[in-house]
Amino acid sequence: MTTTANGALPRTNPPLVPSTPAGAGRWVWPVDGEPAFSTQRVQAIQHRLHEHPLMRLPALADLAQALYPTKQCRFLGPGARPDSAFQHGDADTAGRTIEEVFARIEEPGSWVALYNVQTHAAYRTLLDEVVGSMRPLVEAQEGRILQVGGFVFISAPPSVTPFHIDRENNFWLQIRGRKVMHVWDAHDERVVAAKAREDFVVYGGLDAVRFEPGFAERSHVFDVGPGEGVYFPSTSPHMTRSDRAWVRPGDGVAVSIGVVFYTEATRRAANVHAWNQLLRNHFGRTPQAPGLSPWLDRLKYPLGRAFIRLRHRMRGHKLQVGF
Repeated sequence: MTTTANGALPRTNPPLVPSTPAGAGRWVWPVDGEPAFSTQRVQAIQHRLHEHPLMRLPALADLAQALYPTKQCRFLGPGARPDSAFQHGDADTAGRTIEEVFARIEEPGSWVALYNVQTHAAYRTLLDEVVGSMRPLVEAQEGRILQVGGFVFISAPPSVTPFHIDRENNFWLQIRGRKVMHVWDAHDERVVAAKAREDFVVYGGLDAVRFEPGFAERSHVFDVGPGEGVYFPSTSPHMTRSDRAWVRPGDGVAVSIGVVFYTEATRRAANVHAWNQLLRNHFGRTPQAPGLSPWLDRLKYPLGRAFIRLRHRMRGHKLQVGF
């Protein structure tokens, strides 16, 4: 995998990454080898999911038709920039049907995301197999994997997925075409303030999570093609972009998938975030982020768990996924 300081790309795609002894019989494996893999570190990974028939465009078009009635197809309006709000609706901004969207998916600037693809039985089995490739490494560091999901992003360059954060750990895999991905460290408070991270985990809002000038040079930059990807931990800020100059003849669509999962560790961290939010908002404290002090996390976890469930029961606050 090529990484660059400024996101510049060569003019042509590299060849597909072949299956290697490190990845023999597996869907995903770490580029730096298993001993160097850490669930708390942004790092390059390789995969062979681009070889699977369920990842081809006709199969994804069928999946989109199955997901569309449940509002799990999301659309981003034209002109998105890194600093745009990550607002995506469940209807195409031009009023097209999902069939029309896929019929014109190679038109520059097209963008559709398929959410929660694990609700489809065949894709759920595939996602479980992908995570299963890394399960021993992950569970040795974070305890049991609790939930597995998938989000597929299909776009025609030029396109941008704006700066945002997610609750899950993420195996982000490039399937077709190419993209540049910027990922920041999960605890970089100069990029996302601790309060903004806590508010997102507890309430789900991204209003305070916005890209600003100067952020790019603090990111890890990955130039990814088919067979390449990035692992990043829960709440790591990230964004992607693609450009028409990178398109090869007959291949005008970029496809990537986020294979995401929660663990016992991410659940503990979510409840620590909830307790930290209480300390910050109501008592004026500046608490330590999850993961920095294991003994404090052990103390905060049951307190945060009790607090978030009491607020849900007494005040009707929505209990976000991951708790």
